[in-house]
Amino acid sequence: MTLAGRHALVTGAGGGIGAAIARRLAAEGARVTLAGRRRAPLEAVRASLPEGVGFIAEGFDVTDPEAIARGFAAARAALGPVDILVNNAGEAPSAPFEKTDLALWRHVVDANLTGVFLVTKQALADLRASGRGRIVNIASTAGLVGYSYVSAYCAAKHGVVGLTRALALELAGAAITVNAICPGFTDTPLVQGAIETIAVKTGRSLDEAKASLVKNNPQGRLVTPAEVADAVAWLASSGASAITGQAIAVAGGEVMVG
Repeated sequence: MTLAGRHALVTGAGGGIGAAIARRLAAEGARVTLAGRRRAPLEAVRASLPEGVGFIAEGFDVTDPEAIARGFAAARAALGPVDILVNNAGEAPSAPFEKTDLALWRHVVDANLTGVFLVTKQALADLRASGRGRIVNIASTAGLVGYSYVSAYCAAKHGVVGLTRALALELAGAAITVNAICPGFTDTPLVQGAIETIAVKTGRSLDEAKASLVKNNPQGRLVTPAEVADAVAWLASSGASAITGQAIAVAGGEVMVG
């Protein structure tokens, strides 16, 4: 499953799932551009990669077309054309629908859906030229089912899954595969923050708040970032050349879609 000689760009690479993906792709031999808004966490991830493998594209705001263009130009200059794109950046603020105002709605949709659109547009010429391009969108089980109090996030992630399927059909003839990974609740700082919020708002202990999230996972646990990263590495490999247009749940059996 070697990715030697490939250049992968990972958005939201400064922590959690994005950092795990960057490390996994690097372990398979890929050169990796770590894209994110803040340099310090990206530096920490780069320090964990083999020498010379990682490049930092800081100030990479997926909602800003000019920042995206600058980031890609710098990445190409450092590591060559991109032939693996992992759209991982996103945010998941929660609020009841009645308290979700237009500003929050736009913020969540921009970060989670429009960002995938903008980054993919910028990468497409490289991916076409590659002859073996890969796009992996990190969606969520929220893109397959509904969850309360995150209506904007659910809508955005459903949009990511729909965009994945449409692009898979459009790009199949260009030897580009397009897939989505849909993690369940994963052991990341984002989910730990959600657990703390639940505890504060409900008066439960942290353990009780965590249990409320994992109860729907038949394995009774949080998914690990490494498990998501393993799925991404497989989809980026030559062995997954016939896999496209799929939304793959990495969720311990929480969601089963036929």
